[in-house]
Amino acid sequence: MSEASNSPGSHPALRGLVPAAAAVLSFLVALSPKVLNDGDTWWHVAAGRLMIAGRRVLTTDPFSASVHGAPWFTHEWLSEVVLGAAFNLGGWSGVVILTAAATALTAWILARALGRWLAGLPWIALLTFGLVLWSGSLLARPHMLALPILAAWAGELVQARAEDRAPRWRFLPLMTLWANLHGSFFFGLALIGPFALEALLAAAKDQRLAVVWRWGGFGLAAAAMAALTPHGVETLIFPFKLIGMSSLANIGEWAPSDFATIGPLEVGLLAILFVAFTRPVRMPLVRAALLLLLVHLALQHVRYDQMLGVVGALILAQPLAGAFAQAPASAAGRGPSTAPLVGVVAAGLVLALAGARLAFPVVIKDGPTTPVSAVAAVPTQVAATPVLNDYSFGGYLIGQHIAPFVDGRADLYGDAFLKAYARLLAPDRAALAQTLEQRHIGWTILIPGSPIARAMDETPGWRRLRADRWSVIHVRVSPPPAH
Repeated sequence: MSEASNSPGSHPALRGLVPAAAAVLSFLVALSPKVLNDGDTWWHVAAGRLMIAGRRVLTTDPFSASVHGAPWFTHEWLSEVVLGAAFNLGGWSGVVILTAAATALTAWILARALGRWLAGLPWIALLTFGLVLWSGSLLARPHMLALPILAAWAGELVQARAEDRAPRWRFLPLMTLWANLHGSFFFGLALIGPFALEALLAAAKDQRLAVVWRWGGFGLAAAAMAALTPHGVETLIFPFKLIGMSSLANIGEWAPSDFATIGPLEVGLLAILFVAFTRPVRMPLVRAALLLLLVHLALQHVRYDQMLGVVGALILAQPLAGAFAQAPASAAGRGPSTAPLVGVVAAGLVLALAGARLAFPVVIKDGPTTPVSAVAAVPTQVAATPVLNDYSFGGYLIGQHIAPFVDGRADLYGDAFLKAYARLLAPDRAALAQTLEQRHIGWTILIPGSPIARAMDETPGWRRLRADRWSVIHVRVSPPPAH
């Protein structure tokens, strides 16, 4: 008898319970104000509200003091409009609820897809692996709105191979939606290649041309659907330009994974190794290579943890089912299903939680990206002058209608500007003095204890206005030279 026969969750009457529970739990976790702990959320919302008000997609920068009016490729425009609409309807609580809904939908899709292969504790363990890996990126940003599409898209590719067919064309509209929401759509296009190659290698010689036509046709159609954006074919080129920026290494989400303290990625990788060492886990060569590539990307850049969590879990499901001697759900047995009832109950709980979040609105407090008290303490006449800010504070300044020196839109500022900004932070004292004078900076808001903050303490003509745990503000005490 297989382990699926006597493990919890294997009975058809219970198969709707884990997806519903995962969705409700994920929604509850994502209701935390911590999903707003990213400065980029502020400019995403501000951009969305501008586009709603103006009924057009932004093409130039409306926020920055440094590059105001420069061409801006708003590749996440639809996400920003949705985030802006959520804010208009429910304030920051609306943004949090929207993020929670995307989180819950991803968890439900992933749990359902994994449940086609696994049941009981292996199912729950792999689902937990997937959910925990992207918990670190649980932030109110466009990537969370695209995450359910990633789960559905990758799930269809895995299922297509399991059924020895090409992906169904009814999934193609998801690519258009994805391309307008977030740049990770390109990863979805790239995923077609490994599965198509696996199908080609597995096909009989007389069937290989048909495989090329079916998978190649789907891939070309998906690329065409991705180009259906306000930017057209440029949408397909932009990801290459972004990845090619050398300055990305200085941005937190593009930094390598840190193993100084134990984290979800380390736990997940150790768990995979434990199973591989104790069970006969086997998977096709191409899929194994894809999994290793995902691990490599997650080790190089923390932003890829979520892709390893979603796609990696889907890739592992079938091999783990074989390792634990579990049959696919279609062959696991028959019986009455309570899934519709469970779904109704889960939906009711989600609505109740959303209502509670609206009843107790989110209050923005001081934090690493939200220097609320500090900015409020800046005199109005000083706040109206140009500011030199830390990168992490740029989004919040935009939210307060203050034009930042720099913010999270790395692609807008470009490599040359960001390299010069890095020299300021070092600090290069000559470059700092030149920037303060040439740009007529009236105040600065920086990280306490940072090299540039210490340099500002020693800069003639400047004094500290205030400092707290999160930020330190310096103001000019002598006017900048006339120009």
